[in-house]
Amino acid sequence: MEVLVNNKLYAVQHGITIAALLQFIQLPAQKGIAVAVNNQVIPKTSWDHRPLSAADSITIIRATQGG
Repeated sequence: MEVLVNNKLYAVQHGITIAALLQFIQLPAQKGIAVAVNNQVIPKTSWDHRPLSAADSITIIRATQGG
């Protein structure tokens, strides 16, 4: 199946979780990351068991420091 991550298309296994997707795209789950699926923010506590569906649109936001 295909999902859209930050406007880039990825072919992934059916039913992949958010946590597994982050590993797949080599972005480990770390502090300062927020994930939204179809414009709905998903709590980090749900990433390990929240499956994705075909054509989901995932937005990953990384907090940065600066001023």
